[in-house]
Parts: sequence; C-alpha cells; structure tokens
Amino acid sequence: MSITTSRRRLAAAVLLAAPLFLAACSSGGDDQAAPKPTDAGTCPTTPVDVVVSVDQWGDIVSELGGACANVTTLLASSSVDPHDYEPSPADAAKFEGARLVVVNGGHYDEWATKLAAGSAPDAPVVDASKVGGGDEHAEPNPHFWYQPAAVTGVADAVTARLTELAPDAKAYFADRRRAFADSLGEYNRLIASIKASATGKKYAATESVFDYMAATVGLVNETPQGYQNATSNEADPSPADLDAFLGLLRNKGVDVLIYNTQTEGSVPQQLRSAAEAAGVPVVEVTETVAPGAESFEAWQVDQLTSLAKALGVTG
Repeated sequence: MSITTSRRRLAAAVLLAAPLFLAACSSGGDDQAAPKPTDAGTCPTTPVDVVVSVDQWGDIVSELGGACANVTTLLASSSVDPHDYEPSPADAAKFEGARLVVVNGGHYDEWATKLAAGSAPDAPVVDASKVGGGDEHAEPNPHFWYQPAAVTGVADAVTARLTELAPDAKAYFADRRRAFADSLGEYNRLIASIKASATGKKYAATESVFDYMAATVGLVNETPQGYQNATSNEADPSPADLDAFLGLLRNKGVDVLIYNTQTEGSVPQQLRSAAEAAGVPVVEVTETVAPGAESFEAWQVDQLTSLAKALGVTG
C-alpha cells in the first residue's frame, strides 16, 4: 500500500483520534497564534455567495470576505482526502447560485472545477495554482498553500473578484485585505528569520506537502530521489529506497525530518524512529488545516515555530 493511499483510507480513524491528533500537531502556545483580521462588522451591500473547494483556502476566503461573503467550503475536515474525493449531488447543488468559486488547482481538486463548470458556469474561478507565480502543472506537488506567493496571490485575486462582484463594498474589502496582511505578520517574520539563519541546511520529508515552504526558507531537500519518486506515484518505496532514507537519517545527513502526521503506515514511522534515534529533530506538519487551529495563519505559524526551533533559529 502506498503512503498516500494509506492516508486516504484513514478517514474514520482520524475523526475518532482528533483530540490525540491535535495534541500531536500543535507545538506552539497561545502566544504563537496569529490573530485573525478584525471584526467583520456590517456589510454595506448584499453579500457575495462563494464556494471554496478545500479549507486551506476556505479559511482565507472567509477572512477576506467577512460579512460581505457567504462562504461555503466543501471539504473542511482533515479526515477527507481532496485528491480522490467523490462529490455527491448535494455538493453539486452547493455550487448553484455561487457568484465566485475558489479552487486549489494543480490536479488536486479537479472534481470542484468540474462541479463549478456544470453548476455555476458564469461564476469566475480563482485557481491558486495560477495566481502565485508557480507552475500549475507541478504535479505531483499541488500543495500551493505552502507557497507564500500563492497565499498572497489568492488573497489579491479573491479581493479583486469580490470587489468586482460587489463594488459598493470596495472599501470594506480593501480593509479586510489590509487586515489579512497584518495577520500574516508573524508568518512572514518567521519565514524571513528562518531564511536568514538556516539557508543551506538540509531536510528530508516523508511526503512532499511542505516542500514549497522548505524551498522558500532556503532549505535543501535531501530526501532520496527514489523515495520521492515512489511516493509521488503513490507506490511503496523499494527496499533499496527505504534503506537509503534510513541510512541518511542514521548518519545525520539532514538537519531535520519533516513528518506529515496525516500519513499512517509502517514506513513513515520507521523513518521517524530512525530520526529520533539519531538525534535528528522531527517537525510535524499536516496537509490540511490542523483541527482546532484558529486560522490559516495560526496553523502555519505553529509549524514554522517548530521548524525554527528544530533548526536552532532564534529571534
């Protein structure tokens, strides 16, 4: 069974294990939580109906739209894998009447794009894979929410579209966009701090979900290529590929192991155990917004704080 496939079969178990999962993936205290934009206030016009495919973007869109957007996020649970989600007729109905659609793109949530085309053909679509300066064809790594440029690009594109759809709320949306930028202050500070102090340090990862952020802060990916190819193709790594990865960790060939806690199975656990035995710090990340996270920003700040600590970055 491939690592990715095993995650997709975890749905029911994750729901039951939510409290334990939250404890595992939350490494920062309340003082690390990034604030959400200020109170939404009163909308000066009719709110815009918006449908978002996944919660990584749904949380951001809700912050940007405030009281002037009625946001429906189709997948807002860590127990459901967007890659192979099979939408129901009820999901299609949620698109009816939508005036704006926001998707991740990059073959991550094609089902949402298809539903939008069928049920809301006139609604403009903001595609995260196309607004961040990245490559929308960057399969098998469509985790664009870990790309700061994509976060900014989506925020700008959503604000622009909302303003076009509800021009009487132009000033309101501009205020929400500024508030969102302010709420990213600690996120941006941590990125800059890690990049300044840890550029060139090496990492390996059980999956590619964090790769965009790792590249942004200047880390070098030393994950064995055979292992990367296997997991990208949803296949089990060969014994030789796994041995190469385990040897890398045992020999402390990397400064940190990035560990996706939403992956089950013996392979990632073997890698974690090898890292811990060798004294290689393990940084836990998640693909979807961590249960209990106050906001997208708080989720990201929590993980970046853990990364900074693991790499010995202070200040």
